Amino acid sequence: MAMWNPWRGCKKCSDGCLHCYIHKGDAKRGVDTSLIEKTKDFYKPVERLKNGSHKMKAGVVYLCFSTDFLIEEADEWRKECWNMIKERQDCTFLFLTKRIERFANCVPDDWGDGYENVIACCTIENQKNADKKLSIFSKLPIKHKFITAQPLLEKIHIEHYLDNIELVVVGGESDYFARPFDYDWALDIREQCVRKNVSFEFRQCGTHFIKDGKKYKLQTKDLCSQARKAGIDFKAQKNSHT
Repeated sequence: MAMWNPWRGCKKCSDGCLHCYIHKGDAKRGVDTSLIEKTKDFYKPVERLKNGSHKMKAGVVYLCFSTDFLIEEADEWRKECWNMIKERQDCTFLFLTKRIERFANCVPDDWGDGYENVIACCTIENQKNADKKLSIFSKLPIKHKFITAQPLLEKIHIEHYLDNIELVVVGGESDYFARPFDYDWALDIREQCVRKNVSFEFRQCGTHFIKDGKKYKLQTKDLCSQARKAGIDFKAQKNSHT
């Protein structure tokens, strides 16, 4: 899989942004995160080698993982990105967004019911934002929809939003000052996904992890491996959505 960040920089806009890794990383490097600007990789998907083949190999492409694909400051650049996405039909472009309410105004004129090679992932963290964002997300014409509940900050009920969702990813917050993550929250969402036959992935535990009422402090390097050891991922059965 490849990474493509046509621009960099972001602005906090949601409850899950408090300890954002983008802002933390920029702070360490002395970079102003609020400055949204194009990167040298803007044309990465269409750059070619001397033999004419694309530099970026076919497959899954993680798009804008150091910013937000729908951020307002990038409106003038996004059309060109859509053109490159359309050109690279051998790639599947996956992006996460906390700005799903902007989606309808950010797609190209020929979007129709969606591009087959685009996966849009709506990010949520609590019930308030789940209701606000998923009520919009559920009505949008997108062929491939994921939900990311990370960092998950409380127990949430999203079962009635899971029609036509392919995957739900859940994880806790990773930070010295991280807000607590209760394992029961992950188990509850998993059961909702199982009932709706939607794939579920437990991506990472939280730094401050609660299981069976007991509190643990985990090392950042262990958060993903500990989640995998839980063995609670669920793969949906094909052609049996309810």
